[in-house]
Amino acid sequence: MQSAPRPKKKRIVKRIILLLILLLLIAGIGYFAYSSLKAEYTVTYDSYTATTGSISNALSFSGNLSLVDSATYTAGSSGTVKTIYAPVGTEVEEGAKLLRLSNGETVTADFAGRVNKVSVREGDEVTPGTELVQLADFRHMLVSFRVDEYDISDVSVGQACKVTVTALEKQFETTVDAIDYISASEGNVAYYTATAYVDVDDPTVLPGMQVTVSITQEEAKDVVILKVDAVSFDFTNRAFVWMKNAAGELEQKNIATGVSNGNYIEITEGLADGDEVFAEAKAEETTSRSLFGSLFGGQRFNAPQGGPGAGGFNRGNNSNYGSGERPSFGSGERPSFGSGNGPGSPGTNGSGRSN
Repeated sequence: MQSAPRPKKKRIVKRIILLLILLLLIAGIGYFAYSSLKAEYTVTYDSYTATTGSISNALSFSGNLSLVDSATYTAGSSGTVKTIYAPVGTEVEEGAKLLRLSNGETVTADFAGRVNKVSVREGDEVTPGTELVQLADFRHMLVSFRVDEYDISDVSVGQACKVTVTALEKQFETTVDAIDYISASEGNVAYYTATAYVDVDDPTVLPGMQVTVSITQEEAKDVVILKVDAVSFDFTNRAFVWMKNAAGELEQKNIATGVSNGNYIEITEGLADGDEVFAEAKAEETTSRSLFGSLFGGQRFNAPQGGPGAGGFNRGNNSNYGSGERPSFGSGERPSFGSGNGPGSPGTNGSGRSN
């Protein structure tokens, strides 16, 4: 009569017990992490204040300045330089004497401008074709800028525009003078060249300098404006903000919106200058969340009921929507504000449409 090997059965029982203990331990750790995550995950809010100011969106293009009138005068015959009437830097009017040769030949200005260069000195011998003097008109310049095929339908001759000299931050008002509708293609995108004349009253503005040309599409002056980050949208694309009620609790307030530049948005209904609103900022994450967050799909816990984070809306997407719904974001210019109660004056960025 044979007996079963008892030591082997004992080893199997011990392994089962150890496995059960390990599974219980893992379950306990998971439950603890889940409970800690629910208890410690909090949502914070940023506050925003509606203010009165001006806002606009615009198309923005890069270009450069060039001279409209410039001329280099040469000798028509042999002779000696007798008199230089206008040294370098002299501002002259049309018809003014610039230089005279010994043979009686006199060089006069064909247009008003500044003597940019004198290539000879009094007493020098010259022959036909010798360069004598260069004249340039630095007060009237031409701006050339490229418009791509996506924006050309929004640009037209006679349209008002602002020319900003990038290096000097000098700004000039003008209009689009001409558009060359024969494209100069680059890659898969067609470009068209537009030009505008600029009257310059600053001697530091020089030809060749880079400029930004901005063409305003929409503009609202002295209106209530608000940071785009503070505006939310419901499932029907209706704009709203969160405000505190008399009890200090957040509640939804519907608003109507107008012009937006991607940074600020006009509030046409629902808010007044000085009103404070709130928007979800960020959630404080615990160590347990960073370790086990993937187990729970990154869900948020303990967000206030009915407040931001309750789900169901998007905020500040760069898309085109109708008036009073989601804003249409333009060039990204910052709005200008009156009475110093806003975040700054308009600026431009990039070329073509920018958000």
